[in-house]
Amino acid sequence: MLRRTRTTKTLAKRMDLQYFAKPHPLRRWRLWLSVGIPVIALVWIVSQQATGEKAYSSGPLASSHAVFGKKCEVCHESTLGFFSKQVSDKKCLACHDAPAHHEEKASFTPQCGACHVEHKGSLRLASTQDAGCTQCHADLGEHTKGTTQYVKDVADFDNQHPEFAALRPGMPDPGKVKLNHYKHLVPNLAGPHGPVQLDCHDCHRPGGMEGTWPYAGAELKMVSATMESQGKSADRAYMAPIRYTEQCEGCHVKDLQFDKRFDEAVPHDRPDIVQAFLYREYNEYFSTHPGALSEPIAPERMLPGKVYPPPPHNRQEWIALQVMLSDRILWGKGCKLCHTMIQPDDPQQLPTVAKSNIPVRWLPHAEFDHDAHRLLKCDACHVKSRNSQDTAEVLVPGIDSCRTCHKQAGPQADAANGRCSECHQYHDWTKEKPVKGNYTITGLRGGGKSGE
Repeated sequence: MLRRTRTTKTLAKRMDLQYFAKPHPLRRWRLWLSVGIPVIALVWIVSQQATGEKAYSSGPLASSHAVFGKKCEVCHESTLGFFSKQVSDKKCLACHDAPAHHEEKASFTPQCGACHVEHKGSLRLASTQDAGCTQCHADLGEHTKGTTQYVKDVADFDNQHPEFAALRPGMPDPGKVKLNHYKHLVPNLAGPHGPVQLDCHDCHRPGGMEGTWPYAGAELKMVSATMESQGKSADRAYMAPIRYTEQCEGCHVKDLQFDKRFDEAVPHDRPDIVQAFLYREYNEYFSTHPGALSEPIAPERMLPGKVYPPPPHNRQEWIALQVMLSDRILWGKGCKLCHTMIQPDDPQQLPTVAKSNIPVRWLPHAEFDHDAHRLLKCDACHVKSRNSQDTAEVLVPGIDSCRTCHKQAGPQADAANGRCSECHQYHDWTKEKPVKGNYTITGLRGGGKSGE
């Protein structure tokens, strides 16, 4: 029996070329699924938009906001029933209400969320990216209304940042106290009870620290806590202000002793108060010493080149002479040792003392934390302090000193951060407006607003 021959042509004739036009269960299901699944997904997304925030994967909140991580409506508003992923400034200002940065001069004010980006797990939302600052400060002239007193082209800390203002040419030291660091740091300095070797911490310490000042006045020797710990300055970021009674009096009280007949020194105060003290002391002395009128003037009270009146004949003349001699010693030697004395045109008038004006903060437009740098020796940054003999020399570390540790790339460069927010604030929080809280604990953690 012969085998049947099958050609390609004969086999092709057996195929139904109109198969796609005929209904089939699989094709019908594929059509319904291709249309139905997108429709179902769209309906789900719209429903989630309308009912809440479940459609969003938020990411971790910053530590300061983590307490209401499950209450998205605290920050996110719903408009016409739809959840908004954008946070309005109104929501931020409900808790933090500080004025914008140079609002009267800036050409625009960015939204809060433009700089403070949430859901990144940031420890500090204040640590913003540099782009928020350099968008204006890299070309400040283009983004300022009128003129500006600030440097116009600050693009980064590593290369394009000016020297600190206190160290720029032509910037004088505002302080008027004559302090020679070199003389205070030499060995075997004359102290209140013998030779001493001063250290930086004997005079300079952050505010709020407990302990005595080693060279304070006698009245403060028994005090175990400084003025700062009593609530007058508890900021450990900055050094406590220098005060005569705390850092100086132990050694310099002898410069305010006006007469060896008195154990007491004049008060460290205004000339008019000193003058009243002298009149009172000499008046009491004359009352208790009948022979005071015949006492000769001690040689150490006779300054060369000075003209002296004739010997006194009565109590009033004697007191006036003693006060005049004390004034010459104090105004010409004791007070003048540290202070600038402004002599009046009228010799009958008392001199005035130039205000000390020792800055507590040398960088008023930036922040610095001494406590965070406590592992360093003082002269590691204040390199000129031990050899500085010019009392007008500003000993603030320069920007090159800071750049040795702080880099723009921060931790990626195995260095401390050098971004703008490390030292600069955008908001002036001293002008913050009070806000009224609107939530209860249960409202933040799982319930509604207070009153709901």
